[in-house]
Amino acid sequence: MDSYDSLKEGEKGAWLSIVAYVFLSAFKITIGYMTGSEALAADGINNTTDIVVSLAVLIGLRISRKPPDRDHPYGHKRAETIASLIASFIMAAAGLQVVLQAGRSFFADERTAPDMLAAWVALACAAVMWGVYVYNYRLAKRIENQSLMAAAQDNRSDALVSIGAAVGIIGSRLGFPVLDAVAALIVGLIILKTAWEVFSHASHTLTDGFDDQRLKVFKQTVKTTPGVKRIKDIRARIHGNSVLLDVVVEVSAELSVGESHDISDEIERRMLREHRVNNVHVHIEPFEEQEKNGNQPYR
Repeated sequence: MDSYDSLKEGEKGAWLSIVAYVFLSAFKITIGYMTGSEALAADGINNTTDIVVSLAVLIGLRISRKPPDRDHPYGHKRAETIASLIASFIMAAAGLQVVLQAGRSFFADERTAPDMLAAWVALACAAVMWGVYVYNYRLAKRIENQSLMAAAQDNRSDALVSIGAAVGIIGSRLGFPVLDAVAALIVGLIILKTAWEVFSHASHTLTDGFDDQRLKVFKQTVKTTPGVKRIKDIRARIHGNSVLLDVVVEVSAELSVGESHDISDEIERRMLREHRVNNVHVHIEPFEEQEKNGNQPYR
């Protein structure tokens, strides 16, 4: 599948999240206030911010599909990573709101147990959101899309949050009204944890960070390519749903330009075949037993 086609495919997951969140947030908030459940209402408020998160992901995917131009020779694919970063801020704001609201409820003079209907609604919504998570997770893995994976993680957190809300409501009905507020607090903390994970991953990518273990695997593939004498340098970075790899290799100085070029082509073919990396820039240099200038090659 072409990278731009995969971005278009990813929009389906974003739209699914938006539709699910619109209905679930309205349903949870309404039932939450009707039954007096702070946990369910907090869960519904969380879902309203999730609508904005999904819209940010959708916009990022749309921008990422724009072809390269004079100002963006590598294309616009990092827009989806920026969308993930924005999503993390929105999730953090929602989490703080829920935590503060739950904290205030601990100092309430009176607490009443919410109606059992709230628990059944929470469990039903959890089942729906888990189905959305499974769909988006599988789609994000298939098309290797970071922003959709962030949305999928948010979907999973929302499903767990709804289960936690149901547990709190049931506990409240069993004679422990404070458990509804405890569940709301746990909801907020889970949202904050998810926001931090998404933020860390997106900021690492935007600053050209790359997994060292994965880079070592790439290095081994290049190193074992026939004709490669030594790897002088190898670097990689994430660009949307693509990996950009830059590698400097040394080959025998006795090879012709054509033979050296064949080695370069073989590196590109192996990276695509074994690691699905189709953006590889290979620079060829002549192999020397000892560096004349004393510099040590990359090992």
